[in-house]
Amino acid sequence: MTQLTDTHLYREIHEQPAVLRRLLDKEEATAAALADLIHGRAIDHVVIAARGTSDNAGRYAQYVLGAMNGLSVGLAAPSLFSIYHRPPRFGNALVLGISQSGQSPDIVGVLAEARRQGALTAVLTNRPASPLADQGDVVIDLQAGEERAVAATKTYTAELAAIALISAALSDSAEQRQALAAMPDAVAATLSMNDAIAAAAPRYRYMSRCVVAGRGYNYATAFETALKLKEMTYTIVEPYSSADFLHGPLAMIETGFPVMIIAPAGVMAAEMAEFAHAVRGRQAEVIAISDAAEVLATARVPLRLPAPVPEWLSPITAIVPGQLLAMHLAHARDYDIDAPRGIHKVTETV
Repeated sequence: MTQLTDTHLYREIHEQPAVLRRLLDKEEATAAALADLIHGRAIDHVVIAARGTSDNAGRYAQYVLGAMNGLSVGLAAPSLFSIYHRPPRFGNALVLGISQSGQSPDIVGVLAEARRQGALTAVLTNRPASPLADQGDVVIDLQAGEERAVAATKTYTAELAAIALISAALSDSAEQRQALAAMPDAVAATLSMNDAIAAAAPRYRYMSRCVVAGRGYNYATAFETALKLKEMTYTIVEPYSSADFLHGPLAMIETGFPVMIIAPAGVMAAEMAEFAHAVRGRQAEVIAISDAAEVLATARVPLRLPAPVPEWLSPITAIVPGQLLAMHLAHARDYDIDAPRGIHKVTETV
C-alpha cells in the first residue's frame, strides 16, 4: 500500500493554509475592484455557473452573499444555454463562473451569453489563462498551484475564501476582513484532527451508505463532504439539509445507520443538536463535526473542531475533517487516493 503521506491528496489537503494565505494576500485588490463594479452598477442579484465541487462553493455563496450583502443568489442551469439554447434574461446581474480548470464548455457558454447580454461577469478559477477566464470582466486567481489529485481539496477552500473575500469587500467591513485573515491559521489548526480521524476511519471500512446533514452556511459543506466520500470511497452518500431530511428521508434510518452531522457553533447549532437527538432516537449512529458541546454530546464519533470561527466562515474549516475522513477511509480500503476509478481531473460537459 502506498504511504499516505506520499500521495498528492495528502499534500494538497495540508497545503490549504498556505494557499489561503496566498489568495488573501494577492487577490484582495481584485475582489475590491469587483465590489466597486457591483456597487457602481447597482447589481441586485447574482447568478452562479459551476459544476461539481465548484457548484458546492456556489451553495456557500448563496448564504454568504445573501446574509452578509443582501444579494439574491441563484445557480444557473447550464443546459438551458448549451443544449436547449433557451438562455434566460440576466437583467442587472453579476454572472459568476466558478471552475478549478476553467475548461468546461457549458460553464463557458453561460458566461459568454451573459457578456452578450451586457451583464457583469466574474470568474473564480485556478487557471487564469483558460476559456472561462476569457469571459470574465474580473478574474480572481485561486492561487492554489497545480492540483494533481483528482478530488479537489485546496481549490475548494480557495473558492470559499474567494467568495468570502468578495463579501468582505462589498461590506467594506474591517471586522470581516480581520476574521477572514485569521482563516489560514484556523485551517492549520483543523488539520491537527488528522490523527483522530485516521483512528476513526477504519470503523467505517465496510460502510456502504450514509447521510451527511448540514444547514445554513454548512449546507454546502454537507454536499461537498458527501461528494468527497463518493469520489474517493465509492460509498452511496446522500447530502441533506437537516430540515429536508425530516420530511420523508427520515424513514431510511435503521439501527446503526451512519448520519454525519456538520454543525459548527452558531445560530444553527441548537437546531442541529435537536436533529441529532431525533436520528439517535431511531438508533442512527451519529458522527458529529462540530465545536458545539450540545452537538458533540449526541455523537457516537465526536470530531471536535479545534478552532472556533465566525459561522459565516465556518465552511472553510468544517470541510477539512470531511476531506480527511474520505482520504483515510479510502486508504483503509486500499483504493487509489489520487486517481479514483472512472473520473478525471478535468471533466468537460456540454
